[in-house]
Order: sequence, then structure tokens, then C-alpha cells
Amino acid sequence: MSRALVSGFNQAPVTRSASLPVPLDPARLPRHVAVIMDGNGRWARQRNLPRVMGHRQGVEALKRTLRRCSDWGIGALTAYAFSTENWSRPGEEVSFLMTLFERVLQRELGALEQEQVRIRFLGDLEPLPTRLQELIAEATARTATNTGIHFNVCTNYGGRAELVRAARLLAQRVARGELDPDQIDETAFAAELHTAGEADPDLLIRTSGEQRISNFLLWQLAYAELHITEVLWPDFDEAALLAALLDYQGRQRRFGGVDPLG
Repeated sequence: MSRALVSGFNQAPVTRSASLPVPLDPARLPRHVAVIMDGNGRWARQRNLPRVMGHRQGVEALKRTLRRCSDWGIGALTAYAFSTENWSRPGEEVSFLMTLFERVLQRELGALEQEQVRIRFLGDLEPLPTRLQELIAEATARTATNTGIHFNVCTNYGGRAELVRAARLLAQRVARGELDPDQIDETAFAAELHTAGEADPDLLIRTSGEQRISNFLLWQLAYAELHITEVLWPDFDEAALLAALLDYQGRQRRFGGVDPLG
């Protein structure tokens, strides 16, 4: 998402049936796609550019992905934007990313609002710069009732920290006498996660060829299909998204059951 997102979203609306690529089965699209956007630094290094240029281009790739998911009728997109471990990166890079988040929100909120995108930021937001927290609160409030795609941006997010937080919240409710421990089941636990109210991802896409989930949505990805691509995130385009969705539609999702075809 950069200034280009505004022009992308302000184009004339496209009918989803007309814009959906022919090979895709509209009845078998994932409801929720999650992405680990890996490879920004490698993309920049291959071009002898500063790492920050990889992050700028990564924003453009996220804009393209959100646009296509919205056009093609996918209900939710969750992006791993900044992990709890990313604070260990060089201070200049972290500062750039925080400033980039602020600029993106300032420039693109109007266009996202116009397109009925509902945006939420998932993670521990308190350590973020005050101005960024204010912009996040504004964006969340202004788009809360929008009826389009759900766009979840995981910011200062860690899967283990999310699980510990959920356990602590449940323990506090038990200590206050509001909850019997025997009432704690998967539904009660999921209700305390950052993603409460959102369907779990059906498909996880990870770019740059890395084959791990990197502390991302540890609970929610229990039954997600995984698509690993060698494409570096800044190069992730419509063709790469189409390949991921076709891969997903070629899977037999059994959820622990038996393949009816044997």
C-alpha cells in the first residue's frame, strides 16, 4: 500500500465474476488467505539497493494482493507485517518501517474506506509509536462497519505471545469467578485471540522459499493449506497469487477425516 493503492482502488469497479481468472472455481475459493511476506531484503540486495527499497516494493505487492483478493471474492486477507522478533533488526530499519506504516495509513485510509475494506491491526500495539497507535485506532474505527474484504495487519505480533495472552485472560476470568475452568474449550480459547470473530485461514502463502511458519497464527493455521513459493515478496503479483489459489484448489481437505476417493 503506497500512493499507488489510491489509484488502484479508485479505478472503475470490476465485476468479480468477470475478473475471476477462468481456471479458478469460484465455489472453491479460500474464505481467508494469510501471507508471510518474506524476501524484501533479498530482493533489494539482488539489485544492490538499500533494504528499505525492498520494503517499499513489498508495500506495492501487498496493495496488488489486497486488490486481487477483493476483486476475486476472497473474504479476508491477513498479512504478517511486523513480528515481535523484528525489533531486533537494525534501529534504522525499524524506524523506517514505523514511519512507513504511518505514511501508508495517512495516504491510503480514504481509499480503503471508499472500497469498504475493513482493516484491523492484530498484535501488541502498545510498544508502537504514539502517532502510529493513533492512526491505527482511527483506521479501525472508520472502517469497522465496512462490508468488503477483511484486511488484518499483524503488527508487533507473535503467535506464542498471543497464546500466552489468551491463557492469561482466561485465567483472570476464572480468578474473578466469571468462568468455570471446565467451561474452557476451543471456542472459549479462540474468543480470546486477536483474531476473535474471524474465520481461520484456509490458505497460508509464504514467499521466498522459506519452509516455516515463523511464529505466525500458531492456533489459527492448524488446518490451513500451505503454499510455499520461491517468488520474493516484492515480485508477488497476480500470476503468483493465481498459482497459489490453483494449488489450494487442487488439494483434498480432509480435516482429519478419510479421503472419499480412497
